[in-house]
Amino acid sequence: MEARIGKTPAAEASVPMAEQVREFVVRYGVIAITIFLIVFFVATEDTFRKSTTLLSVLKYASVIAIGGLGVTTAMVVGGIDLSIGGVAGMAVTISAMTMVIYNQIGIIAIVAVLISGAFVGLVNAFLIVRLRIPDMLATLAVMFVVQGAKLIFVNGQSVSSGMPLPDGSFAIGHFTPEFLAIDAGFVGPIPMPVMILIVITLAMWVFLTRTRWGRILYAIGANPEATRLAGISVSRYRALAYVVAGLLAAVAGLILSSRIGQGDISAGNSLLLDSVAVALVGMSVMGLNLPNAWGTTLGAILLGTLVTGLTIAAVPYYAQDVVKGLVLVVALIFSFTLSRKKARYVSAV
Repeated sequence: MEARIGKTPAAEASVPMAEQVREFVVRYGVIAITIFLIVFFVATEDTFRKSTTLLSVLKYASVIAIGGLGVTTAMVVGGIDLSIGGVAGMAVTISAMTMVIYNQIGIIAIVAVLISGAFVGLVNAFLIVRLRIPDMLATLAVMFVVQGAKLIFVNGQSVSSGMPLPDGSFAIGHFTPEFLAIDAGFVGPIPMPVMILIVITLAMWVFLTRTRWGRILYAIGANPEATRLAGISVSRYRALAYVVAGLLAAVAGLILSSRIGQGDISAGNSLLLDSVAVALVGMSVMGLNLPNAWGTTLGAILLGTLVTGLTIAAVPYYAQDVVKGLVLVVALIFSFTLSRKKARYVSAV
């Protein structure tokens, strides 16, 4: 493989300075931007210097990162999952309905949400793998179905304790303390959402890079036909990727539901764009130019740092999207423009 070609001292000396700079930017550009933003906000905003602010950044990033890891899993097999935000929003509604309307305990709500996330992943897999509908179109359609279905279930109303029900009674349930602890709890000094993110990121990294299943998923993304000719069931592994994506979206929805403490029907609407953004940003980390778990999580931390810093600096919310978009453009340049130039140079060597 080209990436393994070694360089002798003479070869390194012959590399133009511009190429060396480009290689450094491709490998460490996103990390450098993240560090720069942290240093900038620490230097300019007193509030950002508080230790609680860092925890706030990580808590904010946790939902986006886990959703982004779902997108990353689909991207590994050469696809995309646009239903991530819809599944997370559905998770908020289902968890609220289970506890508030049906008066069940938190663990029942968690199981119901995870099953629903896996089910949506199976639906996506059926449409894409069996019916051969393009992944972008299939998951977009599923997103609309899921978003519409959750509104039908609750008659277009947010779910909260004491709300009137269609039969004239009132919802007597509530969000249980153990469920609220998903966002408000701590493991030692570490907030529960951050601990969940660490565990999931580590698990996804091991799964994708240290197991046979993960290597096969990457092989499918690189060349599905060659993988099929090697005797591997491409359809089965692609289906697995979309089921995992659905489960991760459901976990993101659980954290979001615990955070807001009610079944807000608008929850999760913005998660899709942020999740796709951090997955794309993650591709440029260390110049890998491929979807990966740690890169996606770093991308979420970058986005969390940016949004938190801009909010503290009182930048209007409508202007924050412009800044987020510009940062994404820079990251995409690292991943798709500079890295291609680097690849051509290595090939020439």
